[in-house]
Amino acid sequence: MSNNIHHFEVNNIDLTKVSLSDFKGKTLLIVNVASACGFTPQYTGLQALYEKYKDQGLEILAFPCNQFGSQESGTNEEIKTFCDTKYNVSFPLFDKVDVKGDNASPLFKFLEDQSGREIQWNFSKFLINKNGEFVKGFGTQKTPEMIEDSIKEIL
Repeated sequence: MSNNIHHFEVNNIDLTKVSLSDFKGKTLLIVNVASACGFTPQYTGLQALYEKYKDQGLEILAFPCNQFGSQESGTNEEIKTFCDTKYNVSFPLFDKVDVKGDNASPLFKFLEDQSGREIQWNFSKFLINKNGEFVKGFGTQKTPEMIEDSIKEIL
């Protein structure tokens, strides 16, 4: 298996297949998100990072997940509406996925393997360089503002 994420295909929030090779040359922050979580306000910080660095090549890829406290129980359309109206999210949203267990998304299995740690909750973050290689993982407690320097280092 390749040591980068470019061979993965995922569905966006509208269920259109997206190849992560489309993001070659971009710095990525991949996040498992939820709409009814105590950490949901991190959407504000994620959006701020995206607006600040998107012109330098940052993409934030948000994957809703309902595995932790059933905090993302809505449909994709409801999630999209929530993110748009509550947080004015303009970075890409993807189809709801499992991030751990037997039905975990292959992408998140890969990210867990690369980071060497199990995803514990919503808003876990994975920093990927322009070559699609894992750089660093951040737990839920690390806010977008706290990881900005790590992002700037690899832009």
